[in-house]
Amino acid sequence: MTSKLEQLRSMTTVVADTGDIEAVARLKPVDCTTNPSIVLKALGTDAFADKVKEAIAWGRKQGGQDDAVVAAVADRMAIDVGAALSALVPGRVSTEVDADLSFDTEASIAKARQIIAAYKERGIERDRILIKLASTWEGIKAAEVLQAEGVDCNLTLLFSHAQAVACADAKAFLISPFVGRILDWYKKSTGQDYTAETDPGVVSVRAIYNYYKANGINTIVMGASFRNIGEIEALAGCDRLTIAPNLLDELDKADGKLERKLSPEKFEAAAPIKMDEKTFRWMLNEDQMATEKLSDGIRAFAKDLATLRANVKKELQLAAA
Repeated sequence: MTSKLEQLRSMTTVVADTGDIEAVARLKPVDCTTNPSIVLKALGTDAFADKVKEAIAWGRKQGGQDDAVVAAVADRMAIDVGAALSALVPGRVSTEVDADLSFDTEASIAKARQIIAAYKERGIERDRILIKLASTWEGIKAAEVLQAEGVDCNLTLLFSHAQAVACADAKAFLISPFVGRILDWYKKSTGQDYTAETDPGVVSVRAIYNYYKANGINTIVMGASFRNIGEIEALAGCDRLTIAPNLLDELDKADGKLERKLSPEKFEAAAPIKMDEKTFRWMLNEDQMATEKLSDGIRAFAKDLATLRANVKKELQLAAA
């Protein structure tokens, strides 16, 4: 019998949640997804040493070490990671809009356009890229504009049904509901342990998937942030799953039959929800877990972005010495 990873690939598009070039080359996912944490880690490896030097040299030519130059160099490095990954996968690479723009629709749109232009300069067209935006009301509204322009978006840091409904209304290409972070919150909050079937993150993604299929919504559901392969197996059949290399390796070594849990042909009736800004903000406010995890996620990504920029500034100062 084939491994559980190969069985999963027969029913779900497998995405690699990593910037590890060697892991991507070995595991051969269809797509790759990045975030500031992944980019920061990737840039610390030997695989990107030359690209880091090139970006710093480019920054020096810009004639300064001010915040604008530092941010531009950091952006260059993030695109370098995405470009390297795009050479290894046949599908898409997700690249994130700065976390500190999560509550600014216009600035998020402008940043997304810059990212698409930067990839185009490297010969990578927009149909290979997904613009990643936090699932705030402002991020979702930015995605609505970008989607209308033909720029496909990945709405991330998604923890609630309200976010999923709003993303569907915005005609987002893809959403990334975070399974493991939901589980983390509930385990800490309740002190309970959960099986794969009772895992609150799994339950949430299944409900979103069912709502989308029942209402003919084309937005892709891509489960993310897994803590164990049990969560992954419980979502087998989901449109896409983005999985870290260690869990991909574990699935590759696992045998036995993998049962399909989700199917576009099997869903329960789900009444459409009318969503506007007031409803969105109230529903999110009433969901303590989603409110806290969305804020935590934005802060964590912003912190890693700040660390990357601080490292760039230090390198620019050393190069100028």
